[in-house]
Amino acid sequence: MTSSFDFAPLFPAGLPAPSARWTGLAKYSFVGGNNDSEQVPLDELIEATNTVLRREGRSLATYGLAHGPQGYLPLREFLVTKLKRDAGITCTVDDLLIVSGSLQALDLVNAALLARGDTVIFEQESYQGSLNRLARLGVNVVGIPLDKDGMRMDVLASTLADLKSRGIRPKYIYTIPTVQNPTGSIMPESRRTELVRLAAEYGVPIFEDDCYADLVWSGQRPPAIYAMSPNGGVIHIGSFSKSIAPALRVGFIVAPWEVMSRMLSLKTDAGSGALEQMVLATYCRPHFSTHVPALTKALRTKLDTLMEALNEQFGTAAEFEEPKGGIFLWVKLPDQVDTLKLYQAALAAGVSINPGPEWSTNRGHSSSRLRLCFASPTHQQIREGVAVLAEVCRKEFGVPARSANVEKRA
Repeated sequence: MTSSFDFAPLFPAGLPAPSARWTGLAKYSFVGGNNDSEQVPLDELIEATNTVLRREGRSLATYGLAHGPQGYLPLREFLVTKLKRDAGITCTVDDLLIVSGSLQALDLVNAALLARGDTVIFEQESYQGSLNRLARLGVNVVGIPLDKDGMRMDVLASTLADLKSRGIRPKYIYTIPTVQNPTGSIMPESRRTELVRLAAEYGVPIFEDDCYADLVWSGQRPPAIYAMSPNGGVIHIGSFSKSIAPALRVGFIVAPWEVMSRMLSLKTDAGSGALEQMVLATYCRPHFSTHVPALTKALRTKLDTLMEALNEQFGTAAEFEEPKGGIFLWVKLPDQVDTLKLYQAALAAGVSINPGPEWSTNRGHSSSRLRLCFASPTHQQIREGVAVLAEVCRKEFGVPARSANVEKRA
């Protein structure tokens, strides 16, 4: 609908840029945190929906289902058990807040702790949604380089010391330690111990984003940093988006009451979607522990297809470390490839990618890198999409170089 009324003079300063109209997904979509549609446990979710609505559907007449502002009690009870079993976290239902996906968790933590001009510490490559929020808030982000084991503690130690010498106390250290986004690394327990020690020494809380932690190929993960902190200086967030379905928009926060009570006062939406919470609680209790291994097995086969396709189409021009879980592959192309430009050219050819600079505190370091989500496309779409991407890359940047007598197979 077009309006002749001019709203432009009424917009306050500092609004984000306007959104473009939605035009649909690309033919070959390697973007976003979408999951494998074939692995959504549809029959069991239908059964759970029918069961819980028949049993207690009339409670939808009351805000929060009369379970209070922290969320549906059976879902919090499930999470208490799950977090203890999987992540070593000992908590009670009172330590948990159900939120509308981990993005709302990010907003609540930021609203409770940050003011314009504050400083936070991030992994150099990190989640775009977190970085964008801080840019809008006017917060200074200090990036710490990563290696195969995640955030480097030697650089973190020197950074904390330098900031302290300048009278700056960071508001938090944000980390995705278990299946890091975008690199797919897992921080080992020894490094987590050092992170907890440094954070305590400098009086800085840790903000632990564990949204991908269920999707570990081996099924084994180190304890959550929250579980390892002796002084309660950790805020932990998680989500059902990657383990069940992203469109359900259900996440959670585990935090000490001192900060939880502040976030509750900021959560003014009258409660996150109740039906989703009811369905998840009813589904997860009997099915979660068998569903996740089946999901990760299917995702692992798609990763194998993606890595094979990249090796076939790009050869040594595409470098990557095999991730230890998750739904993303972080790829390095030759230095002359500008993935922000590649993104536009690839999209015109029907392939969508996430250019590296959008996922980094050091845009120069990530200018020739890109993130590919392998969960959503089919195996055939992965192979075809990578072949198209390679052809675009060859035309735009001359890589991968085509051998004089060997045609790349599409």
